[in-house]
Amino acid sequence: MSSKSKGINTVCTHVGELVDKQYKGAVSPLYMSTSYAFDDVDVKRYPRYFNTPNQEGLCKKIAALEHAEAALIFGSGMAAVSTALMAFLHAGDHVVLQQTLYGGTYNLVTEEFAKFGIEYSFTEGWEPKDFETQIKDNTKVIYMETPSNPLLTITDLVGVASIAKKHGIITMIDNTFASPVNQNPIEFGVDVVIHSATKYMGGHSDICAGAVASSQKNMDKIFHLAKNFGGSLSDYTVWLLERSIKTMGLRVRAQNENAMAMAYYLNNHDDIAAVYYPGLPTHKDHELAKKQMKGFGGMLSFELKPNIDASLFQKSLRLIKSSMSLAGVESTVLSPTQTSHALMSAEIRSKQGIKDGLIRFSVGIEEVEDLIEDIEYAIIKVKEYISIPSEN
Repeated sequence: MSSKSKGINTVCTHVGELVDKQYKGAVSPLYMSTSYAFDDVDVKRYPRYFNTPNQEGLCKKIAALEHAEAALIFGSGMAAVSTALMAFLHAGDHVVLQQTLYGGTYNLVTEEFAKFGIEYSFTEGWEPKDFETQIKDNTKVIYMETPSNPLLTITDLVGVASIAKKHGIITMIDNTFASPVNQNPIEFGVDVVIHSATKYMGGHSDICAGAVASSQKNMDKIFHLAKNFGGSLSDYTVWLLERSIKTMGLRVRAQNENAMAMAYYLNNHDDIAAVYYPGLPTHKDHELAKKQMKGFGGMLSFELKPNIDASLFQKSLRLIKSSMSLAGVESTVLSPTQTSHALMSAEIRSKQGIKDGLIRFSVGIEEVEDLIEDIEYAIIKVKEYISIPSEN
């Protein structure tokens, strides 16, 4: 089935689905075998080669969602990130990375790349000029993330892609926060798109997976390394992920709407010091986000005022969960300084603008009124706690 001109929900539901020829079931059958015939077959199938029936079907769906020629799915988002980067980087090469970056990617680069003789530089900001000033003669890759984790900064995709093409450099993007529903970077000239499929693609906090989508030429190069790294995904998880993606368009659009409402609510709250959400007209990158995003996403961050303890606030929430991950149908919060960016030094976090009181808020599909009530309750509880005189 061709995905051209098909709507997002149709692509999510039908592209890449496997036909149950024997029993005519409505959903893709699950092929659990890890061993397939090699004689008289067109394709020699093996799970580590990403070509079991369920793997192939899911890869077609993800490629269609990102308007790419091909895709691969991995055992985690970091497996996707590391494989994509290492496929294009060798000893003596250099990579330019955006300053505001997911902590796991930052750790990969700063802790491991020196072992392989790979040089790297982080930008001072996220404007196109900030990337260009870091380019060297041996630069092979530019890596970015927009919206960024956790401050939701927006990077100019056309601007950075144009600079990279001028210098013959591959561009990569972590598109997890946006999801394919809200942003398709390939349309803006980006070469390789990466996802933690654990997040919006999975959407139910019960799957760990990663994905990479690009041209067939680039994916052939990534596959050559991927089959040796062995970061494939079990067919049962593949089947679950394909099932979950069927509702991604519906889920993400509901989360977009809820996040916008919550951003306005928090932005007008007396106990909130700052709100970071590209959908707000006050966000410094709002106009750019409008140009390259179809929706502003379900993620936002906010800072409580100093008199509201961030840890106590999160512990006082009754509906919104304290959780290490994001993008499930349930709303969750976390402190980046204690989780996603904990391995960064305090100095680096400060340079990126990640304060101790910052809370990352993954907005789910609950009723907005219930989320607001929960936040109001938590703030009241914290105020009550700090107003109780301590015993000597």
